[in-house]
Amino acid sequence: MEYQSLYRKWRPQTFEDIIGQKHITQTLINAISLNRISHAYIFSGPRGVGKTTTARILAKSLNCVKGPTAHPCNKCERCIRITDGYSMDVIEIDGASNRGIDDIRDLRNKVKFTPAEGKYKVYIIDEVHMLTTEAFNALLKTLEEPPSHVIFIFATTNPHKIPSTILSRCQWFNFRRIALEDIVAKLKIIVKDEGLKIDDKVLDIIARNSTGSMRDAESTLFL
Repeated sequence: MEYQSLYRKWRPQTFEDIIGQKHITQTLINAISLNRISHAYIFSGPRGVGKTTTARILAKSLNCVKGPTAHPCNKCERCIRITDGYSMDVIEIDGASNRGIDDIRDLRNKVKFTPAEGKYKVYIIDEVHMLTTEAFNALLKTLEEPPSHVIFIFATTNPHKIPSTILSRCQWFNFRRIALEDIVAKLKIIVKDEGLKIDDKVLDIIARNSTGSMRDAESTLFL
C-alpha cells in the first residue's frame, strides 16, 4: 500500500511537472491557450516516459471548471475525479484487452452521449496498436466524423502498427526517453522530501537501470 501511495504522490499533475518532454508539453500548453484543440491525439514512445500521465493532465486541462486551461487547478471536483480515476467524462481503455470490433462498436455508441459534468468526454486508449484490423476500421468511422464533445488520446509503444488512415487523422506526439540527469534530479527531490537516506551513487545506478523510464526509476526507489 505504501508503494502505491508514494507512486501516486509523485505522479505529475500539471504540464510543468512532466520531466523530459518539454517539446510536447509546451506545444499542448500553446494549443490550449489558443483554443486549437485537436479531436484526436497519438502519444507514442517507450514505456514509463509520461504518455498516460500527459493524457490525464490534458483531460484535466479540458474539463477543469476554469477550463479549457493550460493550468488545471487540481482542486475542483472535476480535476479531483480525473486524478483519482473515477471521472465519468474521462474513460481509460486498455487496448490489449478491449481490442475487438465489438468493443469499438460499443465505444462508438457511447461517444454519442454528452459529457456528464465537463465540456469534453475524453477517451484514453492505452496500447492502441493492439486493436484488430476490424476494430481500427470501426474506429476510423468515428474519427472521420467525431462528435464535437469527444477527444481521443491514443497511447502506444508501437506506432508503426497503427494504420496510416488512423495516424493521418490524429495529432502525433513522440515522447522521448528521459535523460539520465533529469531522472537523477527528480529522484533527489523525492529522496529529500520523503526523508530517505540514499547515497547519490545508488540514485545514479537506479537512474541508469531505468533506461530512460521515470516510472521504472520511481518503482525501484519505492521498493
